[in-house]
Amino acid sequence: MTSLITIPQTGKETRELIRAGQFRQPTSGAAPHFVQANVAILPKDVAFDFLLFCQRNPKPCPVVEVIEAGDVEAAITAPGSDIRTDVPLYRVYKNGEMVDEPDNLMDHWRDDLVTFLLGCSFSFEHALMANGIDLPYYGTERNVPMFITDIETEAAGQFSGPMVVSHRWIPQDKLVRAVQATSRFPGTHGAPIHIGDPSVIGISNIEKPDFGEVWEQSSDDQVAVFWACGVTPQSVAMSTKPELMITHSPGHMFVTDLKDEDLAVL
Repeated sequence: MTSLITIPQTGKETRELIRAGQFRQPTSGAAPHFVQANVAILPKDVAFDFLLFCQRNPKPCPVVEVIEAGDVEAAITAPGSDIRTDVPLYRVYKNGEMVDEPDNLMDHWRDDLVTFLLGCSFSFEHALMANGIDLPYYGTERNVPMFITDIETEAAGQFSGPMVVSHRWIPQDKLVRAVQATSRFPGTHGAPIHIGDPSVIGISNIEKPDFGEVWEQSSDDQVAVFWACGVTPQSVAMSTKPELMITHSPGHMFVTDLKDEDLAVL
């Protein structure tokens, strides 16, 4: 059974609970109104190519902050943070294979690692809910469903691969509001990239997500809506097999001190 959790109210509180080992679930609903970020950590010698990849693919990979090689603090968006300990769950990829899923990076950290914080759709979920759109997993231990599509990203250096999307069921009469609400947040993926038939973007079975959990359709008037997703770098890691890439585990984000409205447009 899905259980409600005690929801931390700020980015700092969320990070402190994570660092203390007291918050290990997906972060949807954590720190309402605070920007959450996907994480991609790479060796310095390929960091410029990855930055270029993000620039060429701003929908799935909107850059919120870049932490310089060897540094562990997101000094701009989360002063006092430690990227090695402040994510609930990480994934470590070596040559395209996931080799570990630790709750901290102390055993994996290197002084040549550059960290990229990328906008996350969890940041606009409160705006969806404010428009009367129910998100059953919000503030629970459940996760949003995510799918690898057949939409190819724009390559940069060694980095390329298919885009990942997050999926939510939206009532037909709320579709326009959902598009309007999320369009205000281009720094956290912005408007949907597809509405309707999942097979058009290469998803063969909506009940079998590649990451996260299936979200059951609760009524016939709900429409499948898909947003670009910051799990895309994990798809890229599996496709292009860099020597090392460290990411968040899908749904387990780094929570900043930025407010959602800091990244909103009128």
